Amino acid sequence: MNCKLNALYLCVKDMKRAINFYEAFLEQPVTEKDEIYSVFEINGFRMGLFAYEKMEENHTFGSNCIPSLEVADKTILERKLKGLPVVFPVHKIGTNWVCEFMDSEGNHIEMTAPVRPS
Repeated sequence: MNCKLNALYLCVKDMKRAINFYEAFLEQPVTEKDEIYSVFEINGFRMGLFAYEKMEENHTFGSNCIPSLEVADKTILERKLKGLPVVFPVHKIGTNWVCEFMDSEGNHIEMTAPVRPS
């Protein structure tokens, strides 16, 4: 199979709250805004926010599928974690710094940064 992953979506309970959270976290405005499905364009990848309750769907939140965002270095990673609920503290794993936090809707999000030689 030859395929490409173009997008993912996160289930949200409160679209306005989720948009506010991700606009601040990603430091960019939402690309497409809707009460059911909103999108952030991140370097050609579409990260959607889905208001599942408005479509009468059931979903489980947490750590069953974890999106991973890469930043340039550990300093940025640590700055972005300030004030967020950390569920996996910063650890060096292989050639990356890795951590996990919880977003405004209860989803777990991973962040990584490359380990730079000293």
